[in-house]
Amino acid sequence: MSAEDLQKNVEIALEEIRPFLLADGGNISLITIEDNIVKVKLEGACVGCNVNQMTLKNGVEAMIKKHAPQIESVIDVS
Repeated sequence: MSAEDLQKNVEIALEEIRPFLLADGGNISLITIEDNIVKVKLEGACVGCNVNQMTLKNGVEAMIKKHAPQIESVIDVS
């Protein structure tokens, strides 16, 4: 998969998870993809949320891996 296709697939995954984050007053932005690690920035209510790491791993990372299985992990660089 090309880098461009990988980015498209990650963006599709983020679009699928975004409505759930927006419903709680948060959001997420893709910063970069390096060496099969996706770097995102949690925004809004997600920044101070005490379950944001659980959301990141169980929600965001799972959705991204569904669309781009080669991704190893997702990290927040807020």
